[in-house]
Amino acid sequence: MSAKAQKKAATGATRLRDFRHSLPMELLKAREAAMARFRPLLRKHGLTEQQWRVLRALSEYDSVDASELATRSFLLAPSLSRILQHLESENLIRRSYDEADQRRLVVQITAAGKRLFDQVAPESESLYNTIETEFGTERLESLYELLAEFYQVLDQNSSNTE
Repeated sequence: MSAKAQKKAATGATRLRDFRHSLPMELLKAREAAMARFRPLLRKHGLTEQQWRVLRALSEYDSVDASELATRSFLLAPSLSRILQHLESENLIRRSYDEADQRRLVVQITAAGKRLFDQVAPESESLYNTIETEFGTERLESLYELLAEFYQVLDQNSSNTE
């Protein structure tokens, strides 16, 4: 064993993989490449990525509990609270308390929010189609499946260790 290897073994130091090729960095690079396509569209409509995520999630429900909305849109409660305040001030969403449980905040998309969603959605879908054409339909579908499986495995394993 070389002196360098002996020193490494003695200290227990582990060499990390190259920073640019770490899993979190590769996932961030992929996310940034995808979002670079969508950000100009969202900016054109006066939306942030997070605001669009909330409107998109709300477009699928008549109303949704705020905690469920946070989970579905992958936002922390404090961030969601600020986003909801802004969207409500723009009359894009409505917040109210559940009559049966006054602790439960319920969120709905308004008619104005639905109109904005209906304006952005076709342009967003067009961007998805471009990405699908560039990357390949089968490869994109495989990527979706792999990412879903990856998330499920890591999420399940982190739940088992808590």
